[in-house]
Amino acid sequence: MISKWKTEFLENMGAAFEKDAVEEKDSVDTQELYAQIGQLKMENEFLKKSFKKLGG
Repeated sequence: MISKWKTEFLENMGAAFEKDAVEEKDSVDTQELYAQIGQLKMENEFLKKSFKKLGG
């Protein structure tokens, strides 16, 4: 198993140290994620308030 990992690393070691390769993987749209987090927080607060009004 380790020899397989070593072979794979040696074949791709150039990509392991390239800055561009890392940036491409991290190119998730952060604005979209923040918007989704904000919406989920609002929905969560709404549900908490609704639950309290129902006597929970």
